[in-house]
Amino acid sequence: MRGIEPHRTPMSAGQPAGGRSLGVAVVDPIPIFREGIAAMVHRTLGLHWSGQAASHHAAMQLCEQVRPDVVILDSALDPNCHLAKLLNAGDPALVLVTLVRDTNRTQQYLAAAIGAGAHAIVPRAVDSRRLAEAVRRAHHDRRYIDPALSALTARPKREPSPRAAPADGHLVQPKGAMPLSRREYQVLQLVAEGLENSGIAKLLFLSVETVRTHVKSILRKLSARDRTHAVTIAFRSGILVPQLDDSAGPPAVQEAVARGTR
Repeated sequence: MRGIEPHRTPMSAGQPAGGRSLGVAVVDPIPIFREGIAAMVHRTLGLHWSGQAASHHAAMQLCEQVRPDVVILDSALDPNCHLAKLLNAGDPALVLVTLVRDTNRTQQYLAAAIGAGAHAIVPRAVDSRRLAEAVRRAHHDRRYIDPALSALTARPKREPSPRAAPADGHLVQPKGAMPLSRREYQVLQLVAEGLENSGIAKLLFLSVETVRTHVKSILRKLSARDRTHAVTIAFRSGILVPQLDDSAGPPAVQEAVARGTR
């Protein structure tokens, strides 16, 4: 973020070898929250700012084009852990730090997030020093659970309920399995935002024919009659999540959300 260059605080254990700083990006729907994390990154020695995104497809484009070392991801933007799984699959070296909101503060969500590839689990209300430490620890150790959440990641002593993690150690699968490929997922999100094939092609640097092929595949995989029906199915099944900012969102999104809540 330009114009922000406050004092820098030294990094402790986990500083990258050879003096190379870690590129940090954030995926969060709230602009002022993204700016706050940017300020934290700018004032922390050993970290540098790699960018921000407010949606799933923007996050995937950011990771493809900039390739940050660490992505800080808001749990409310990824309640079914689809984005975490796709980002991790697209770049196995990427470190994912999930900021958990109170609504997602459950054993089931934390198990799903870890299973999807999250390397660090931290409360969203954490202070900047603890977040910077979580970034360092996650990069150095590839696993960090904030002490405030560690009890939720412990294996239950009693027989688990049907919705809890099974006794054989396999993690709970998130709601709404992801039947789409990484690119199909991006295309579907842009369809939900009301874009036509030509607009999607420009944003994703694809040919219109390629986008058309992806749309056909999406309709087939979701058993949808048309584009609007596909978006409706995606919201109902948890493949897509509604926008979380204060704006109403594009008409296609509003319509799909309205249908999905009936």
